[in-house]
Amino acid sequence: MIAEAALLAALAAVAVGAVGALAVRALAVRSLVTAAVVAPVVVILTVVVGVVVTARAMFINDHDQAVVLIVTATSLPIAAAFGWLIARRVQQLMRASAQEAAQRDRDRQVEQSRRELVAWVSHDLRTPLAGIRAMAEALEDGHAPEDGSYPARIRSEADRMSDMVGGLLALSRLQSGTLRLDLAPVDVGDLVSDAVASARVLADGRGVHVTGSAPPLAVTASADAGELSRALSNLVTNALTHTAPGGTVDISLDADPDGTDGAGFARVAVADGCGGIPEDELERLFEPGWRGTSARTPAAGVGAGLGLAVARGIARAHGGEVTVANTGPGCRFELTLPLHEQRTEEHP
Repeated sequence: MIAEAALLAALAAVAVGAVGALAVRALAVRSLVTAAVVAPVVVILTVVVGVVVTARAMFINDHDQAVVLIVTATSLPIAAAFGWLIARRVQQLMRASAQEAAQRDRDRQVEQSRRELVAWVSHDLRTPLAGIRAMAEALEDGHAPEDGSYPARIRSEADRMSDMVGGLLALSRLQSGTLRLDLAPVDVGDLVSDAVASARVLADGRGVHVTGSAPPLAVTASADAGELSRALSNLVTNALTHTAPGGTVDISLDADPDGTDGAGFARVAVADGCGGIPEDELERLFEPGWRGTSARTPAAGVGAGLGLAVARGIARAHGGEVTVANTGPGCRFELTLPLHEQRTEEHP
């Protein structure tokens, strides 16, 4: 009789366990926590069914069966609680593992980008260095041209290398989070005027027209004047570099004191005549070292491909942004940053 009872109990337990396993599997697709809570309950129910079948087969009285069932049932909430705790812990471990994997991927991407950037800038620096060396050797040997252009060309190449190194250092500070802003109320209109005035030499040399506009009231933002000037200069220089002779670069400033979320912001727009950029490549303009060409050596007047990345980094460090869109004969870059205050006096 005992063997028969054991066999019946085993069959019943297997049947209940199989149904419970299928239920747990279905629940796991939707909720790991629910499945983990139900799983130990299924085990307890399997035990209960085995006990009941065994008791019936061995003709145990109802009182004893009830005692056994009550004792067994008290373990159900404990089993469910342990299942919930285990599920929560598993979730935490899975979340932490996913975050670590994502961080490793980001670190690999950053490291790869840094290596590529160093390789690109190193390659770009070799070109002006080679030119300076050749001209210096010619001067040393007394073979310089009669027009006396070598000193000016050497200085130009040195300035070009200085710009590359300055951009690389600025980008390094931005990416490493070591950039420290000296925030103070700044008249953005004055910075825009300075950027336009500084760019006129390059514009005249390239035969590009520069136009600008600003609101009659001063636009004041809390910013680091030096870093913001660098960002504006990078945007304007980029526009002038990629606008064909005879084209126009328009620089405008306006302010929205209310903004879309109640916070006012200043907006500097730089529209060029570059001819436009494919839509799928617009965001790549802000990747360090990317120039939209497979040639790694920049053309005359073209930098190391760091200016736009630095400009966006500086804007974001101020709580703003730099965006780009195709418009008219070229691209329109917009630098936005939060307003400090809106003053009422007019520009002189």
